[in-house]
Amino acid sequence: QVHMVESGGGLVQPGGSLTLSCEVAGRIWNINDMGWYRQAPGKQREAVADITTSGITNYGNSVKGRFTISRDNAKNTVYLRMNGLKPEDTAVYYCNAEVEVDDGLITRILYWGQGIQVTVTT
Repeated sequence: QVHMVESGGGLVQPGGSLTLSCEVAGRIWNINDMGWYRQAPGKQREAVADITTSGITNYGNSVKGRFTISRDNAKNTVYLRMNGLKPEDTAVYYCNAEVEVDDGLITRILYWGQGIQVTVTT
């Protein structure tokens, strides 16, 4: 059984910073790509950032230069450092990870976190 534990969300003023964390826990064989998505009220879920096992990153255009994704492979954890937050960054943020599990065969499964609220407001 694998589960994702997100933390670090909250309320922040415009221009402020937050760091989100997401730990993958359970019977894990390996973790491939990890990433963050977000969904604002009334909008579709959008990709924020992703990172490969070797540290190659990609960012959505709206967060380039402000957000930084990183990971600690020893801790099975992915982070999202968010600087220069804007009201339009307000959303529920979801982490995901492509996890390989060994249940007799190595199987790749995409797991999602439960979502964590980030609110940017005065």
